[in-house]
Amino acid sequence: MSELEYEIVESQNWQPRVLAVGAVIGALVGVGAAYLLIKSNENEGPPQISAGEGVKLGVLVLGLLRSVAALGE
Repeated sequence: MSELEYEIVESQNWQPRVLAVGAVIGALVGVGAAYLLIKSNENEGPPQISAGEGVKLGVLVLGLLRSVAALGE
């Protein structure tokens, strides 16, 4: 019997898969965050977010994105 040789070929189109997985994870995290915000303010009405809290959240998200970008290095 002859041996079958299999060659492992890496896919050249890995970028679309990474984007799709990132989009799904981002959507799930966003929905989870919105759900937690709704649950924490159920009895108080719409949340009141100040400009300072928005800036803090923006800086936090940018720091997270910077950390994710550093994973590839």
